[in-house]
Amino acid sequence: MSAAADAPGVAAAPPAGRAANRESQVATALVASLCVVLVLAIALPLWMLLSKSVQSPDGAFVGLSNFVVYATTPALVGSLVNSVFVATLSTAIVIPLAFAYAYMLRRSCAPAKGLFYAAALLPIFAPSLLSALALVYIFGNQGFLKQALLGASLYGPVGIVIAESLYAFPHALLILVTALALADGRLYEAAAAMGTTRARVFRTITLPGARYGIISATFVVFTIVITDFGIPKVLGGQYSVLATDAYKQVVGQQNFPMGAVVGIILLAPAVLAFLVDRRVQRRQVALLTARSVPYEAKPRRARDLALTIFAALVAGAIVFTYGVAVWASFITYWPYNLSPTLANYDFATFDASGWSPYVNSLKMAAATALIGSVFVFAGAYLIEKVKAFSAGRAFAQFLAMLPMAVPGLVLGLGYVFFYNAAWNPLGVFYGSLLVLVVNTIAHFYTVAHIASTTALKQIDGEFESVAASLKVPFWRHATRVTTPICLPAILDVAVYMFVNALTTVSAVIFLYGADSKLASIAIVHLDEAGAIASAAAMGAVIMATAIAAKLAHLVVDRFVISRLQRWRAR
Repeated sequence: MSAAADAPGVAAAPPAGRAANRESQVATALVASLCVVLVLAIALPLWMLLSKSVQSPDGAFVGLSNFVVYATTPALVGSLVNSVFVATLSTAIVIPLAFAYAYMLRRSCAPAKGLFYAAALLPIFAPSLLSALALVYIFGNQGFLKQALLGASLYGPVGIVIAESLYAFPHALLILVTALALADGRLYEAAAAMGTTRARVFRTITLPGARYGIISATFVVFTIVITDFGIPKVLGGQYSVLATDAYKQVVGQQNFPMGAVVGIILLAPAVLAFLVDRRVQRRQVALLTARSVPYEAKPRRARDLALTIFAALVAGAIVFTYGVAVWASFITYWPYNLSPTLANYDFATFDASGWSPYVNSLKMAAATALIGSVFVFAGAYLIEKVKAFSAGRAFAQFLAMLPMAVPGLVLGLGYVFFYNAAWNPLGVFYGSLLVLVVNTIAHFYTVAHIASTTALKQIDGEFESVAASLKVPFWRHATRVTTPICLPAILDVAVYMFVNALTTVSAVIFLYGADSKLASIAIVHLDEAGAIASAAAMGAVIMATAIAAKLAHLVVDRFVISRLQRWRAR
């Protein structure tokens, strides 16, 4: 026996095998816990949606009879046709515009690119309903530009397509800007040396290089439009779509099986988009290799001027539309009394809940950002860096990617059926802020997970190897080394979840209670009550809060996080 072990007051170190076994047990337990939470938050609600669609209202199994009833009901089939039509038309409008805008940002020498980019992203910081409310003031029955519709009514497919195009534009732009960010300059130099025309270069080099981004953006826009609830609720009129049908079946008629059928139909295009996206991604080749030369746009006066004018028109339309919504929120009584007033912000005058929905939204968004960013990053770390329980990590990865193929409205329906199940003890939380937080985290889980995983993949695996050789437990290494390095990515995830929690409508429309109504839901109720100016005011408050959160994030990221990391690197 060693002298150190015999010396009084000196504890013998635990055997290396015992410490490694204990660490493996902890890792296995944590991965298993992650799987359980993801099953409760994602898998079981979706399973309840599927099972409810094959049941009668009293719970008896009826097979596909609900789908047969749906297919033989002309009004319901008409909603499906309407949804596909507006989604297809909106996608056909958005993708070319977003591609040209992204081309201006990445492949031209146009001025004020940062300003144009910021203007185009404005709809992301507002609920989808705000663009619809603004269009009521612009093109509605008493709109100041209603003649521009040439006699067509705003309330129907025309209004839905215009509003959805505005709302979906920045989502497509973000994808296409990334798709056009990378290119091998040698291809363009070779084409120029051979005298290839610019049209052929665009057709044979630029478009094929951005093909994956174009396909992804197409499916993203189509899915956003076909599953959106807010805009059809405001501008749909008698023009029914799937999202409003689901709302009528569940909330209006309490017909849960038929609501589940509509949810399954809404799930189909999203699942198809996900599968196509995965297939295209596997076939995507690297655009930059070790020998590549990054492409740098050269000034061309005619092209840059044309793209600048185009971008100014698109950005102007976006800023003008949302500016009208904010302006309308300060109008006394449209269109008869245009004097400014703050009365529309006295929400208690129009809704007994007053400002409490906004306070609830802040609480829910803050909890979603805090809990979601921590949980998502911890889950990504367990899947990516911890080498234990490989089957559990693979299952958790599958569950983490599942929400990408599930629209918010469908997930919300699943939560209704799951928390209303008689056997579920978690039903006591139905209608609480807790359920709204869990639902929102689950809804936006995949994007946050991918962002966290990407940050973790950038850290060399040698860090974990060194920590293991020094007998440092993985949880200590994760908190002291990995987390500080990934702090910018964690902050990005927190802000992403905060902004989306503030603006989401579809995912939470079925889940709020009397004491947990959110600001985005209050907009729906204010619009239904005819208080359009007050609804615009609530939307303006949400948009201002989301923009303020993003600005605060930029300040913290630039002046705090960067300095903290430089200090730790010394």
